[in-house]
Amino acid sequence: MEKYQLRSGFTTGTCAAVAAKAAAAMLLTGNPLQHMKLVTPKGTEADLPLFRVVLNDQEAACGVQKDAGDDPDVTHQAFVFASVGHFYGDEKEALKTCYRYDLENGSPLFLTAGEGIGWVTKPGLSCPIGLPAINPVPRAMIFQGVEEARREAGFEGPLIITISMPEGKKLAEKTFNSKLGIVGGLSILGTTGIVNPMSEEALTATIRLELHMKAVAGERKVILTPGNYGEAFIKEALCLSMSEGVTCSNFIGEAFTMAGEDSFKEILFVGHIGKLIKVAGGVYNTHSKHGDRRMEILWDCVSSVIPDSQRLEKEILSANTMEEASKILKEYNILEPVMKEVVHRIQAHVSRWSRGIHVEVVTFSTTYGILGMSEGAQEMISHFATREEDRE
Repeated sequence: MEKYQLRSGFTTGTCAAVAAKAAAAMLLTGNPLQHMKLVTPKGTEADLPLFRVVLNDQEAACGVQKDAGDDPDVTHQAFVFASVGHFYGDEKEALKTCYRYDLENGSPLFLTAGEGIGWVTKPGLSCPIGLPAINPVPRAMIFQGVEEARREAGFEGPLIITISMPEGKKLAEKTFNSKLGIVGGLSILGTTGIVNPMSEEALTATIRLELHMKAVAGERKVILTPGNYGEAFIKEALCLSMSEGVTCSNFIGEAFTMAGEDSFKEILFVGHIGKLIKVAGGVYNTHSKHGDRRMEILWDCVSSVIPDSQRLEKEILSANTMEEASKILKEYNILEPVMKEVVHRIQAHVSRWSRGIHVEVVTFSTTYGILGMSEGAQEMISHFATREEDRE
């Protein structure tokens, strides 16, 4: 019987970029469209149908219905709309609520949010306070799509783009946006433009199969990482390939348990501190549906390193992200010892889950790079690097 292949989909960022590119093309050519193509950062072409097209001399608007494939995404089937209009306002004033995109030659593009898109109210996110929660990769995709349409139309004037999701405010109640300080709606997200299916049963089966295949091939060492950030860090910062790696998503406890069942001897565990801090608290599955507790776990680590400090406790527990919390620890000059404790606790939990496998840990942040490494991590990294060289 042929195995069912889970279907991938497109992120809200891709949907917003396709809608914005189509709206710009319609505004500048005067021709209504039924669909629009756009290449995602992953290189996959999105060719998506357009809905509720509106076109006049000053503005064009349209929507794209998100298809998340077989991923149980809260935004699956929701509509993402974009409107593009000629910009006649004050550029300085616009920067209070808009992102700006400039070319060496040509007028700027402005990007803002309409109904259902959240606004950032706390530090530590990848979007500045006071601006829409449209993450950097989707922002770039939107601007690039609109600029492409502007260039093809031979137009050089300034434009303003507005992204909206009418269902966004209601859907945001099912997310952690309010806790992160994103108010009024959803974030526009995506790093590759593609939604990879996240069926729990399928993912754990895939993880098990990948580990088992390596074990059957005689491998006794493996690299584990939760996802895209870890994969990129392993390649770019540690200079290792993922040929000996397995991506375990939020199923960290399960992955280590499976590795123990397949008799692996050594594991290099690499991940962003935002995910791994949960592991330091013994969280077996790090999906947000099982709770957060990141700052509480971090504070427990901090309090074991330094004398009680009510001021620091308040700052840590009020931090919005682990990036922000890391900055606070650095300002107090205790980032290194705290991360040593974090890594020690991670090692203890994952070693227990794997029933005694030798595990070394590397955790990092996008701001500071490597935050913590277990004592033997560098030696294990060198072993993996040597194995790669031997194969070449």
